[in-house]
Amino acid sequence: RPIFMQRLKDSNPQVRGILMFQIQRLLAGTKDKASSFALLEELLAPYIQTVEAHIALAQGALHVGDRARAVEESKKALALKPDSELAALTLAQSSEDTEHAVKELERFIAAHPKAREVRLAYARFLVNQKMYDRARKEFEALLELQPQDTTTLYSLGILAAQTKDPKNAERYLASYLDALEKQQAGDRDPAQVLLLLAKLADERGDTDVALKWLSQIEPNQERSAIYVSAQIKIAQISAKRGNLGEARSRLARIDTDETSEQVQIILAEAQIMRDANQTGAALSILEVGLKRFPESVDLMYDHAMAAEKLDRLSEMEISLRKIIALDPNNQQAYNALGYSLADRNLRLEEAHQLIEKALKLAPNDAYIMDSMGWVQFRMGKLKEAEDLLRRSYKSRAEAEIAAHLGEVLWVTGRPDEARKVWREGIVKEPTNDTLKSTLKRFNVKF
Repeated sequence: RPIFMQRLKDSNPQVRGILMFQIQRLLAGTKDKASSFALLEELLAPYIQTVEAHIALAQGALHVGDRARAVEESKKALALKPDSELAALTLAQSSEDTEHAVKELERFIAAHPKAREVRLAYARFLVNQKMYDRARKEFEALLELQPQDTTTLYSLGILAAQTKDPKNAERYLASYLDALEKQQAGDRDPAQVLLLLAKLADERGDTDVALKWLSQIEPNQERSAIYVSAQIKIAQISAKRGNLGEARSRLARIDTDETSEQVQIILAEAQIMRDANQTGAALSILEVGLKRFPESVDLMYDHAMAAEKLDRLSEMEISLRKIIALDPNNQQAYNALGYSLADRNLRLEEAHQLIEKALKLAPNDAYIMDSMGWVQFRMGKLKEAEDLLRRSYKSRAEAEIAAHLGEVLWVTGRPDEARKVWREGIVKEPTNDTLKSTLKRFNVKF
């Protein structure tokens, strides 16, 4: 008490407010919360006509769980200084429910449109509530206030990427990088943004721009995972361009001691070979990888999928059974094994049990619903199969699910509906093997 009292007394008014907040935070760290709050009240009593004293008391009251007192002190602070953003944020934080807190923020923004911190807090709340359109409007208003603000540019870029607006995502994130460079903000690492920009460029087919962004990500021990991801992406682009040797050489040159990153590199090389229709080579890569990392569930799973593609079912089953033994709640392993059996019309009761287990673990997974619908079809339960496949297709309108749903519709005497679903699937993914095989069996051409 005497030390704090003297410090407050000796400080000038400009510094005293900061000191009040520091004292409040120090006292909040003590075990006896009631006594620490009583001491805070005593210390701030001589300065109770200041905004900072009321805000500090509000924050102290929040810490001891007294929301009513926190609201009271926040309102007193706002009465003294109606444009205090810290007081407004503290009042919103003190509110009993979210709806009331939001109304407090909206009321303050309406009265003070240039209140950056309050608007930023409000925008972030909207993002958390998945109210993305409203959040974007708030961030755009912030950008008008400060066109080069990196926080706002970054938020708008990420928000645009989340809402499937790649054009604006690239525009905002590129502006974010420009602003960082102009401000020489060395404390902010742009690597994650560079990686996202590369992904966006690659998705729209501009691999040259993607490589431009990726080349700017340099090795750094603190963010090794991002660098490894960038090198893998460069290798994948090389492979897409037909340069398999160059792609594999780049992967081999990545230097990392992290087991998870080494596994990631092996998986990437195997996937590159699978995409190049060299599944045998992919399987060999995964077999070598499993000798190095025999307990890696990810390697086991990809090994099983490569073996399944080559119709080496016993190897596939061994890998998937081992995953289930190591991780009994791995729904993907149950589903993959069950679906592989069902697709080949083998051990259907067992396949049903495996997929049922997967569905209990992930009841809303569209792929597992598709598997269950397919095994029901194989077992002759056409109504149940159709219901499940329709639910699955509604959740994820993908080519493989379209192939299954279309087949059920065809077999049950609705060829026009079947063709409609198949046509949708082929438009989305014209190279899908399952759908192409289904169309060939029924002699359907588009």
